[in-house]
Amino acid sequence: MPSQVRAKTQNVQVISRASEILRLLAQETGGLSLGQIATRVGLPRSTVQRIVSALAVEGFVSTEQGVKLGSEIQRLAQASTVDVKDRLRPTMRRISESTGETVDLAILDGDKMLFIDQIVGSQRLRAVSSIGARFPLTTTANGKAALACMDHADAEGLIRGECRARTANSKSVEKLLEEIERIRTGGLACDENEHTDGICALGFAFREQSGDIYAVSTPVPGTRYERVKRMLSQTLLECRELIGRWNCSNRSSRSRKLSRD
Repeated sequence: MPSQVRAKTQNVQVISRASEILRLLAQETGGLSLGQIATRVGLPRSTVQRIVSALAVEGFVSTEQGVKLGSEIQRLAQASTVDVKDRLRPTMRRISESTGETVDLAILDGDKMLFIDQIVGSQRLRAVSSIGARFPLTTTANGKAALACMDHADAEGLIRGECRARTANSKSVEKLLEEIERIRTGGLACDENEHTDGICALGFAFREQSGDIYAVSTPVPGTRYERVKRMLSQTLLECRELIGRWNCSNRSSRSRKLSRD
């Protein structure tokens, strides 16, 4: 193998291993030791130490109290979120203008949905939540939609964890898994008086290029939910398809750029 090709292959391998370590740290926010990381990712401790040291120099990890994600990762994540918000704003506005309802944008943040943007509806009686509020996964439309973007094992783990912590009467784990599977096959996620009595919602989610999961949802007062449900569903499905084409286009453009490079 020519030396240039061998060096390029080794560089790709290092990037792949570093990405695996960063993904692990994103799941274990309390921090891990080098030995724990090595065991979890299946690499020698010496290899993990070299990669972690390089990531620490760039600010991608912190090693002060165990190995954790660093400030540079957070800065990049915030920049990505702002970009997605800017690109989604016209679509969210279109939904709101077509339906008169409030439209929320949330991002999956650990085991909760974090509200990051909103278009307030024009209806006199409307549902409005605060930007920065965090909501559960299993009783909200945006949360269920996000769960449907994950693989089955990850979604089931989050569902079981939330159901164990919940004291209020709600759907069983089995019923929720059935509902998530229906959403995976193309349906919209719904919350019919599950999170807040008197408030219903429909929504969908998608995984961005960064790997983050975003959800768009429309909360509606229960008094008019059944009356507007069909119209709202049609509008959301059209916009979901539009966002899907936009994501595919972005991925294709990015692939072509990488090929040229």
